[in-house]
Parts: sequence; structure tokens; C-alpha cells
Amino acid sequence: MNAISPDVTFDLAATPLRELNAALHQATGESNARRWRVLNPGGRHAVAAGVAAPLTIEIEGHVGYYCAGMNAEASVIIHGNAGVGVAENMMSGFVHVRGDASQSAGATAHGGLLVIDGNASARCGISMKGVDIVVKGSVGHMSAFMGQAGSLVVLGDAGEALGDSLYEAKLFVRGTVKSLGADCIEKEMRDAHKALLAEKLKAAGLEGAVDVGEFRRYGSARRLYNFHVDNVDAY
Repeated sequence: MNAISPDVTFDLAATPLRELNAALHQATGESNARRWRVLNPGGRHAVAAGVAAPLTIEIEGHVGYYCAGMNAEASVIIHGNAGVGVAENMMSGFVHVRGDASQSAGATAHGGLLVIDGNASARCGISMKGVDIVVKGSVGHMSAFMGQAGSLVVLGDAGEALGDSLYEAKLFVRGTVKSLGADCIEKEMRDAHKALLAEKLKAAGLEGAVDVGEFRRYGSARRLYNFHVDNVDAY
């Protein structure tokens, strides 16, 4: 962000958060103000939530709950840690946490890409519905709980009950898994899955940084719900 001057700067030490979010909600793809910079977030909740335009928003500091929640099209970069539910219910776009994320990162998210440079706490990707999540560190217990679609890629370790009650989300873990949840099993890592994983790593800026052969794949045993392969696109 320092190389290219932002079009708009909001200092939350001087301006109410409500004004920032209102301005972001009014922005459109045709607006000249495409690059936004947010100073002094101070752990505030719902920073840049509900943005629905192809903006680039850089947040200089730590944020509280639900930052970039319901994001659509925007690229939100958080230069700090994120509280509960970062990118919750994201529909599209890109959210990048440069630090650690608390519980329920990417919860219920339908699309887009969430990248976390550090660790993510419990229930990362809970009820994910199509989002791709790449965590460069480790994830806590119950991650991808009831994950319906999309992918969770973990370069570190995973806590207890990974993928509990999983549907059709795809899980890739490079490190150790403390335990698998109900109906989650390890599956064969075929060439097609390696290609898919390589695609996700490339999107996260990790092309060539890690060997896809170091990962293990986990998925649903499909014993907890009525599954028919002809209906796979519906899950």
C-alpha cells in the first residue's frame, strides 16, 4: 500500500466506524476511489463488513469481530490479527489476515479466498459453503465442522475433531492432525487432488513454496447424510 497512494484514508481514531462502513457501502465499481486505507482500527468490530464492490481495503492494525464479514468482490488486507468470524459469510473476493485469526474464521462463507498468515483458532471454516481457506500456520479444534463445500488448506497442524460431520468440503493438512471428527476420514491423494491443491496454493501466493506431496487429504465418509454421487453438485 505504501508504494501506491490510497484514494481514501480513514483514521478510526478520529472518525466513527459507522462513517467508514457507510462510505464503503456507497462505493461502486465505477468509483474513482478504489484503494482505501484504514488507520487505527483499535480492535473495533465489523470493520469493512458488508462491502459489495471491487475495492482494495488495507487495514493497518488489529481488528475485532466479523471484519470483512459478508464480503463480496473486495480485497481486504488486515495488517494485524483478526477477532472472531473474520470473513464470516463471505460471498466472493479476497481477505488476507497478516497475523493470527480467532475462532470461526471464514464461517459459513460461500466463496472467495481467505488467507491467514499465522494460526487460526477453533472452528476455522465452520459450515463453509464454497470458500477456499489457506492457513499458513495451524488450526484449532473442530475446524471445518459441517463443512459443505470449498477447501481448507493447512500448512501447519490441525486440532481435535477435524472435519466433524463433514459434507463435501475438501481438507488438506501438511502437519499432524490431533484427531478426526465424526465421519471424517483420510482419503487417497490422487493426481487430481494434487492439482487442485496446487491451484489453491498458487492463489494464496504460495506457488513453489511447499510440496503438495507433503499434504494429506481428508474428506467425508458419507455415512451421516443421504449422499448420491449424481447429486454431488448440489452439496
